[in-house]
Amino acid sequence: MSQPDIPFPQSPVLPTMLAETHEIEFSCHKGIGCWNACCSNIDISLTPYDVLRIKTRLGISSTEFLKDYTVPYEFDKDSIAGIKFRPVEGGTACRFMKPEGCDIYSDRPTACRYYPVALLSMRKQDEYVDRDSYALVKEDHCKGHEVNRRITIADYRKEQGLEQYDELARGWRQLVLKKKSSGPTIGKPSLRSRQLFFMACYDIDRFREFVSAESFTKLFDLPQAEKEALMADDVALLQFAFRFLRQVLFGEESIALNAEAAQERLAKVQEKRLVEEREAAKKRALESESESDEGFD
Repeated sequence: MSQPDIPFPQSPVLPTMLAETHEIEFSCHKGIGCWNACCSNIDISLTPYDVLRIKTRLGISSTEFLKDYTVPYEFDKDSIAGIKFRPVEGGTACRFMKPEGCDIYSDRPTACRYYPVALLSMRKQDEYVDRDSYALVKEDHCKGHEVNRRITIADYRKEQGLEQYDELARGWRQLVLKKKSSGPTIGKPSLRSRQLFFMACYDIDRFREFVSAESFTKLFDLPQAEKEALMADDVALLQFAFRFLRQVLFGEESIALNAEAAQERLAKVQEKRLVEEREAAKKRALESESESDEGFD
């Protein structure tokens, strides 16, 4: 089994993996001595479902939200990207932090809901199933661990509404885990693949336009009723986006191709492969000639 991301030496994440039956002692509430401290210095990664919830809350498009409220980062060099909340201008605090607490509390991100628990997702190289474990985050400023309130991680997840959040982001998490565990066997994704991943995962409104386009309709045999349902439901469209990415990135076909378009695509792939093979053969021939010439020096 692949290992979870190991915390850095100074990380507040305790390295012991915990089951959801494990009891923690924690409470965060207004009036506690560290109120708003964690929101004053943020490093919050967002899931695609987080984006959907918050952009809807703010009444803006996903494109606007990404531009104004987030910064991208790479999971690995030249690989697929994640996004993080952009803090206040010139500072480290969350832009939604108010004296009374979070201004978008009912739509707060997954990472905020989980605190002080960390979700550790892992998968075996020969499986397409993620396995969840948990760890505890203990930071010096946090007084929540000093409150005498015991609760299992499972009950804490229910309390924080995380069952829905985790389920609707599972497809994205599986894509990330699959890419990380595949390593060099699949290779680095092309720029086009990285762009598709970013759009489909985080920019749901642009992805809707992408699916509505004539070029998509020509290539994919998507029933009209299903397409109309997707266009009207952000959550359903997001789950479809994960299916689409599994197909284009990993060849796991679940969306039918139009027969004619599929044949044309196959012909183009074969033609491209033939050109690449010819170029490789030409390069080998030139290298062989060069080696032969050197032998006569």
